[in-house]
Amino acid sequence: MSKSRQLRIGTDQIKYLLNIGCNMWRKGYRWSKVSAVGNHLCGKNFFSSGGQLSAGGFFKSVRLYRLKNHERKTKVKRTSISAIQAMEILDSRGNPTVRVYVELSDGTTSVASVPSGASTGENEAIELRDGDASRYAGKGVLKAVANVNETLAPALIGMDACRQPLIDRHMIELDGTANKSNLGANAILGVSMAVARAGAMATGLPLYQYLGGVGARRLTVPCMNILNGGEHADNNVDIQEFMAVPLGAPTFREGLRYVAETFHILKKILQKRGLATSVGDEGGFAPNLDSNEDALETIIQAIEQAGYKPGEDIAIALDSAANSFAVDLRGPYDLKWSGAGKMQSSDLINLAEDWLAKYPIILWEDPLAEGDWDGFRQFTDRLGGKIEVVGDDLFVTNTQYIRRGIEEGAANAALIKLNQIGTVSESIEAVRMCRDAGWRYFISHRSGETEDSFLADFAVAMDGGHLKTGSASRSERIAKYNRLLEIEQELGEAALYYWQ
Repeated sequence: MSKSRQLRIGTDQIKYLLNIGCNMWRKGYRWSKVSAVGNHLCGKNFFSSGGQLSAGGFFKSVRLYRLKNHERKTKVKRTSISAIQAMEILDSRGNPTVRVYVELSDGTTSVASVPSGASTGENEAIELRDGDASRYAGKGVLKAVANVNETLAPALIGMDACRQPLIDRHMIELDGTANKSNLGANAILGVSMAVARAGAMATGLPLYQYLGGVGARRLTVPCMNILNGGEHADNNVDIQEFMAVPLGAPTFREGLRYVAETFHILKKILQKRGLATSVGDEGGFAPNLDSNEDALETIIQAIEQAGYKPGEDIAIALDSAANSFAVDLRGPYDLKWSGAGKMQSSDLINLAEDWLAKYPIILWEDPLAEGDWDGFRQFTDRLGGKIEVVGDDLFVTNTQYIRRGIEEGAANAALIKLNQIGTVSESIEAVRMCRDAGWRYFISHRSGETEDSFLADFAVAMDGGHLKTGSASRSERIAKYNRLLEIEQELGEAALYYWQ
């Protein structure tokens, strides 16, 4: 290095391109001195000759060395997109979805598969389906595939995969609608996810650190769906999901064991009662229990028989998915599956308060319908100091609705689903808005999933602390849990695990 030629670059001659996540420097430049560095430096930085760099406030002065040719040990990777190709595949429910392949000019190739929901909010980004009754009952996605291959690919080839926000914004502009109904959110998200993964691969970073920075090390508490009802099952239970939450475990690995063991004990309990142990879309059991309360009591029994303390080792989270039993998405409500009958918002809030007094419930998602903003406010006023009140269909991972929820106090957390909004960047913006407001954010899968484990890395990157990705059955759910185990092992003693 003593023989290396030293250069200093100046403000009035800056000509640079900052690409997030690409940790290489063009032409062999290496740092000698950096002052006033911002949050972090990750990226391929292109500089012209001469003095100080200050644009964007990243740093005030930089001194670089230019290595001689024989000193350059690492070949610089080029991260421009060279090819994008989509195809139609099947999700975990046997319905078509979109898979996207992205290739970079350095030969890096990534792939991403798009999830699909059954219980969807009215304001979600549009999942483009073919509507051709002769194929998959109209659920084919060949139009979305064509939009990737014929519209998005030509527009994105040559762009740098490390500029995720720019690429996502360009796709939104190409679509030209507020809900991505032109090109399809499934087309756009497939490209967005594949580009993010390609950028991570090209830089040699794990996806969770590429998206979340080198400080990303908090594993999520797995909110495991162990009983299904509502639209996710064919039984007489109104609540869509009953989740076991291992908040008392010391590590993710142990937390996963707590709830997996509880899941298997629950199966034995159901079998002894002569109840079905078939599973719903997300892998939870879907027995015809006597009532919603019977489901809660049975879960408590399973937790105790597994050797854990309800509320201390394992708590309960609920997803009512109240849209599914709301008459017009605003109320009144008809608990039709259990036969409990018609109720007003106030009746559901009173019922919830009774359940909180009896059961160790720590989180409640969509306790009311997406149009029942007054009901949500009342629910949060009454119970938000005791539990996490999560808006899913209410907010649909959209900052427009999350902002309104924050202003009106309609909840204290938002569910984050990548395909509700349609790009990785917009999902990150939704997380940022929640964090800035002091809200929690709950990362989630969809009922129609694939073996793609992108969600696991995304959850760790976002540092939210909890994730729901189904039960201890069905391989498309287990893929996410196994990826989280890999991340925990990779992080070693640096890994963090806690509820709040």
